Amino acid sequence: MSKLPNTDPRLLVLALGDNVGVLTTTIKAGEIIQIAGHSVTIKDTLGLGHKLALTPIPKGADILKYGFPLGYAASDIAVGDHVHVHNLTSRHTTVEIME
Repeated sequence: MSKLPNTDPRLLVLALGDNVGVLTTTIKAGEIIQIAGHSVTIKDTLGLGHKLALTPIPKGADILKYGFPLGYAASDIAVGDHVHVHNLTSRHTTVEIME
């Protein structure tokens, strides 16, 4: 586990090279946090364990957590965006979103 310079301490980086960090507590919608020196406004209230992008992740790029690909970006993901089933395609399981 490591700290990313100029990053909110509530965002944990689990391995060097990860492009997502994991929240260690709840962050509320509208909060402005620092991620690698970027000021980012959080769009939605997110709880413990949710992932935020540490870097821009282009569509099709691997999403790395624990140094391993969880899946790939289903769309472009900006720094600070919530990374979850709406923009991550898993390499391990099939996820269906009910509309």
